[in-house]
Amino acid sequence: MKITKIKTYTVFAYRTNWIFVQVHTDEGIVGVGEATLEYNEMALLGAIQDLERYLIGQNPLNIEHLYYTLYRDSYFRGGAVLMSAISAIETCLWDINGKALGVPVYRLLGGKCRDKIKIYANGWFANAKTPDQFAEKAKEAYSRGIRALKWDPFGKAHLSISTAEMDHALNCIGAVRDAVGSEVDLLIEGHGRFNIPAAMQIAREIEPFKPLFFEEPLPPDYIEGLAQIKERSNVAIAAGERLYTKYAFRDLLEKRAVDFIQPDVSHAGGIMELKKIAAMAEAYHIPFAPHNPSGPVANAATLQLAACVPNFFILEIMYNDIPWRKDLTDEDLVFEDGCIRIPDKPGIGISLNEEEALKYPFQPIKLRHYSGNLTNIRPPEAVPYF
Repeated sequence: MKITKIKTYTVFAYRTNWIFVQVHTDEGIVGVGEATLEYNEMALLGAIQDLERYLIGQNPLNIEHLYYTLYRDSYFRGGAVLMSAISAIETCLWDINGKALGVPVYRLLGGKCRDKIKIYANGWFANAKTPDQFAEKAKEAYSRGIRALKWDPFGKAHLSISTAEMDHALNCIGAVRDAVGSEVDLLIEGHGRFNIPAAMQIAREIEPFKPLFFEEPLPPDYIEGLAQIKERSNVAIAAGERLYTKYAFRDLLEKRAVDFIQPDVSHAGGIMELKKIAAMAEAYHIPFAPHNPSGPVANAATLQLAACVPNFFILEIMYNDIPWRKDLTDEDLVFEDGCIRIPDKPGIGISLNEEEALKYPFQPIKLRHYSGNLTNIRPPEAVPYF
């Protein structure tokens, strides 16, 4: 089997643009992956074109060899752009392998540890501003069976946080906790925006609400500082969505900087690299909680990992999405009791509808995190997809 071409599709998805990748073969088997990289789409597409020159004519079944060679021969290794491009291609190769053998990818990675996995919802808070609005949104999610909720309640605070901003955030968290009670896990997002004093203050102030974890309290490029916060915080610390390859996660684990690791299959190196990262974390008794806020293809790939990683803990998933999500792929998720069932289709279990993908071309989008528009994450016509 030989690789004949690589195709990319950039699809506007309101909060971001999804980038889907297809690897085609001379036997007619097409693998699909996702390389969504917010605000860097053009650079990512260029990186995929650079990698394509090597891949044409190669055997897609030799995944480890191709991954190693792509990484080695890039010379300037690591970083979001290169690793997102490699991650998507690597996922395509696993998809091809699974489809060629007629089995789900999790079978190729050791088989299932579980049939369903617990999820936490992101995006459930769309367009909420006040504590009462967050509470109503939380009750709506609870009524749908969601039993874990994540959000960033800190407005446009950056580095430090004022008393007024902190009070507003705490009022929002308190309103949500009162609305859903102790049956629902709360996960507090920091988006890597705070300095050490502010992050420590936040960790202390949110402790009474018993959050499951505080995510990315510091920017991702200071692991020693993150270790300081973990050492002093009574709230568990999660991080890793903006780290790439096993080498960065080695540092995170060796410096004892987190209680939960959150690699992203679309950025950290793809399916096998995440399996290796999870195994490293397992040796430290650290739970694996993958970052997963992107599109249907990334979600499908992450579900394969969630099936077969022993130390998997919980999976991020978007609460609802753009109305055309259902048209882009044959995604078919089964939700029950706050969990998603693991699909059993060959490969990563999903195929791209190319014609539909072409209907929603790229639109430039600005970062929301420091503008006060953080909750503008979904259009008014957003719909559930699970």
